[in-house]
Amino acid sequence: MTGVGTEDDIPPGERKTVTDFCYLLDKSKQLFNGLRDLPQYGHKQWQSYFGRTFDVYTKLWKFQQQHRQVLDNRYGLKRWQIGEVASKIGQLYYHYYLRTSETSYLNEAFSFYSAIRQRSYYYQVNKEDRPELVVKKLRYYARYIVVCLLLNKMDLVKVLVKELSEEIEDYTQRFNTEDQLEWNLVLQEVAAFVEADPVMVLNDDNAVVIMSNRLQEGIVPQLEQGMVVGQLTLADALIIGNCNNQVKFSELTIDMFRMLQALEREPVNLAAQMTKPGTLQEPSEKPAKRENPHKYLLYKPTFSQLYTFLSASFKELPANSVLLVYLSATGVFPTGRSDYEGTCHGPYDFGGVLTNTNRDVVNGEAVQKRNQALKEMHCLHPGDLFPFTRKPLFIIVDSSNSTAYKNFSNLFGQPVVCLLSPTVYPKSMQDQTQRGSLFTLFLYSPLMAFLSVCGLSSLRQSLWDKAQDLLRKASRDIGQALVRCRSIDQAFLQFYGDEFLRLLIIRFVFCSATLRLHKLFRQESRSFPESYPQLPKQDTVESSLLQKHVLELAAMLDVQDLFYDSTLDTY
Repeated sequence: MTGVGTEDDIPPGERKTVTDFCYLLDKSKQLFNGLRDLPQYGHKQWQSYFGRTFDVYTKLWKFQQQHRQVLDNRYGLKRWQIGEVASKIGQLYYHYYLRTSETSYLNEAFSFYSAIRQRSYYYQVNKEDRPELVVKKLRYYARYIVVCLLLNKMDLVKVLVKELSEEIEDYTQRFNTEDQLEWNLVLQEVAAFVEADPVMVLNDDNAVVIMSNRLQEGIVPQLEQGMVVGQLTLADALIIGNCNNQVKFSELTIDMFRMLQALEREPVNLAAQMTKPGTLQEPSEKPAKRENPHKYLLYKPTFSQLYTFLSASFKELPANSVLLVYLSATGVFPTGRSDYEGTCHGPYDFGGVLTNTNRDVVNGEAVQKRNQALKEMHCLHPGDLFPFTRKPLFIIVDSSNSTAYKNFSNLFGQPVVCLLSPTVYPKSMQDQTQRGSLFTLFLYSPLMAFLSVCGLSSLRQSLWDKAQDLLRKASRDIGQALVRCRSIDQAFLQFYGDEFLRLLIIRFVFCSATLRLHKLFRQESRSFPESYPQLPKQDTVESSLLQKHVLELAAMLDVQDLFYDSTLDTY
């Protein structure tokens, strides 16, 4: 204790306050550190432990508020220590969001991180000659930025990045540390992340308007009377990012970041959910209704890790539910000519997508390199997913070898759909892949993707809103065409009942129709998305009604010259 006078001078009540505080502080640190040992997969194992941890932090936070004066005088409580407790609570909420996919917990994390900055809890840290305390402050900034990115608070992100940059400069000047390059890399990564969107929407004052692309009221075409569709619900999603050289921040590539938002609802009345900064609401261990499918975010997983998470999701998938697997990864192509020769082609003959090699030490790799007839082992082949088709499976592959998954098989009669990206892009668009894939952009924000392929980098908000209205009309027509089409594979209709999957299928069709009419993409059929099972083209991606919508949108944006218009052809 660092209070004034000797310990004997301290009244018993105040001594007990300090003792209780020390107990709660130690207990909270112990529980928080134990979170690292919890399995990252499975829905059940972690909840009671998280509940206990939240309980202790609730008590600790209230305790330091009620006894602040005694703790200041007798314990020597510093403001950065209060900041550390608030930062840990923010981290707890963020990890609760990662575990549950409930966006309301992101708001709670934001509330605590925001309070730390508003109340300058870490302000005094710079005056102390302790580099480890400054690192705590820098890490707080990095975590706060991640939460702001996920809540689309881009203006605040830019302010925080500027502050973080100044803090890093001060830190590296004062302490001769070895981690200067690492922190500069953090700054570069977040700057690239913020600039990744290819299109800016501008209001009348020329200020950038931030658009949310989470699922909102009015975006998804409603089911109409007489539509016969399945009752399946998207319950679990694996979002996997393993692209070389793609913009990333904090183990999230830009593709993963976009896809995770495409699988979340916009929180209802964000402002109303924001609690007063610094007040602690203990999250309920069982949210009343899961608004969003549960997600696992896997950045550059090894094959072992990917298969472990896939198996856990498969095992815990409820009845009448769907597992979604999103793969944004570098393509792995077959080795040796033997894969293409002969008549028999199996699910391991076409390659697949890359899995990480760093953490997998596999015996026999040297043997494989000698024998070209063996298959690539650091690769997720289509056949690797076959065991999981025992339950409804929805696969999205965004890769230079996505077409390997065209050779899929439905072995068990459960609904299976694979949406596959183009494998070749026009030369003029290849340099943009670092800022995220065009295919994923279409699934996340079709209008932004449409503007991007038309070379438009900014748009007035009034025109954006008109274009969105036209896109909503097109989406409704695509939905009706899919459900009315007699030759469509039933798997599409089985998935159509779920709002998230409905929107992904509709956006896939819109993407396909757009690229089929775009003059640059028409030169090469590998520039078109594909699917397993195939969609009946005449009724969907090549339907005259949908082509009319695409050309109307192009005319509205004054880019109709970029598109092929069959109605102008004269024979």
